[in-house]
Amino acid sequence: MDISALNARGLVLVGCGRMGGALLDGWLKNGLEPGAVHVVDPNPRAELSGLGISINGELPKSPAVLVIAVKPQMMAGVLPQLTGYGADTLVLSVAAGVTIAAYEAAFPTSPIVRAMPNTPAAIGQGISAIIGNDKASAADVALAEALLLAVGRVVRLDREDQIDAVTALSGSGPAYVFHLIEAMTAAGVAEGLSPDLSLALARATVAGAGALAVHADEDPAKLRENVTSPGGTTAAGLRELMDPETGLPPLMRRTIAAAAERGRELGK
Repeated sequence: MDISALNARGLVLVGCGRMGGALLDGWLKNGLEPGAVHVVDPNPRAELSGLGISINGELPKSPAVLVIAVKPQMMAGVLPQLTGYGADTLVLSVAAGVTIAAYEAAFPTSPIVRAMPNTPAAIGQGISAIIGNDKASAADVALAEALLLAVGRVVRLDREDQIDAVTALSGSGPAYVFHLIEAMTAAGVAEGLSPDLSLALARATVAGAGALAVHADEDPAKLRENVTSPGGTTAAGLRELMDPETGLPPLMRRTIAAAAERGRELGK
């Protein structure tokens, strides 16, 4: 990404927890100068002190980008403290549930891009969805995209109301996958495997299948069929997993619907 403007005018990062920290790591690895970064965090991690960045110091009056990466429950207390930013500062939010309208109330003249990344950003394997407000130019959205490309893929949305579904699917999705690994591990133990062996098998299976799904030219249904021999062990397992009433499809539908509804509640 072109980081000359960021290095010249600075980037303010409000909140440097898991997601903010992952973004910061990606930016620094891609050439953002530590001296251009200004972190605001009430409880900064100890390792930040050795990076050469500004922590809870004086902020630039007109940074190129203001990135807001705090939990949505904290937003009501954070936004009133962030004042004075104008049309030349891009506001980029990675907080779930907080609407563009809420940011427009706090930053009435600023271009705003709302984003939803996910936790695999910590290893550069995330995926983020973005949507800009009316004041966000093509260049503003491109800058937001470039910042998020530092931690994985980026997709652009057509409408803001799609972001609740994105949050429920990819934002919360890693937790569903981690729980799948837990459940597979427990099932393997129930069939006589040791906990360590079962966990190793479950982790590698999910990671390998996910990588295959990303890199293969075939869609997931075809990949599933490739593994499934008629009358074999996979078919027997899939009969349970694909049951239209008690299997994974209705369960996943309820799971994502519940998460999306919670996202809409947070935005009210």
